[in-house]
Amino acid sequence: MVLHFRLTSPPTLTEQVVHLLTEQEWVTNVTLQEGVVVQPPGDLVECDVAREKAGVLLNKLNGLGLDEVGGIVVTTPTGTPYAAARRLEAAAPGHPDDAVIWEAVEAQAEAGAIPTVSFHVFLVLAVALASIAVITDSAVLVVGAMVVGPEYSAVAACCAGIALGRWSLFGRGVRLLVLSFVFAIVVVALLALAARGLGMVTLDEVTRPRPNTGFIWHPDKWSFVVALIAGAAGALALALSKTATLVGVFISVTTVPAAGNLALGLAFWDRSEMAGSGEQLVVNIVGMQIAGTVVLLLMRWCWPGVTAASERVFGRQSDLGTG
Repeated sequence: MVLHFRLTSPPTLTEQVVHLLTEQEWVTNVTLQEGVVVQPPGDLVECDVAREKAGVLLNKLNGLGLDEVGGIVVTTPTGTPYAAARRLEAAAPGHPDDAVIWEAVEAQAEAGAIPTVSFHVFLVLAVALASIAVITDSAVLVVGAMVVGPEYSAVAACCAGIALGRWSLFGRGVRLLVLSFVFAIVVVALLALAARGLGMVTLDEVTRPRPNTGFIWHPDKWSFVVALIAGAAGALALALSKTATLVGVFISVTTVPAAGNLALGLAFWDRSEMAGSGEQLVVNIVGMQIAGTVVLLLMRWCWPGVTAASERVFGRQSDLGTG
């Protein structure tokens, strides 16, 4: 797999940029169009780069100052059916699926810490769906609420903030987590109060035995273990851009269901439900935060050595050599 770099450069820097690209054996298809950039005036340089070396190239380009005076856009082609791409991968150590582009990780984490309207709407909808799951004792709705919930992006921002030494990012992630959950729980609690007043929900429906959803507000040692595993998997998926795996993380932990149960507990002022749900919510978030941070830190320190050792032991995947 290769990545495509689209670079806009001021004329005074273009020669250095082109020289940097052409001297790398893991860069190909270097093209230059002088004077085609209108605003700001400059040149357009494009190239294909082995995914494993994308982070290295970004650092070199930043060292030239291109990130300050020009533009850098990195895209993933939908396909690269040509022999030079395979030779490019062979020139870069490791497998492209194991490549970590830390600039991309940081960018995703930054995006995950932004308190957008859509983030809050999705969380409110997820918590509302979880509260209905509690009332109807529906495990299917619990899973649906987990999938809708967007909270892992904020957890990932906290993890990346610590691992990358970006404490302001960590602070923004924590603030988003706390305020968004408080907002969603209050909104759903008010809706539950309205439903209670209309006779749509009764205390018995909230406090009766619920064999399918009772785990939501009964945290135990396994709740923390699951949160640790989910947080580790989520951090690994974030670093390797495995979005499909992140969906699995969403349906592994009970943060949103616990928030839904907490909202109902507030509406009916059932202290046992509130306490259990609050504990479950905190256990899951803390567990994911700890595991996610540890995984990202280990990947920063050890991942290149691990992937290099894997290539020595198992060899390069045959698809890189044969296409």
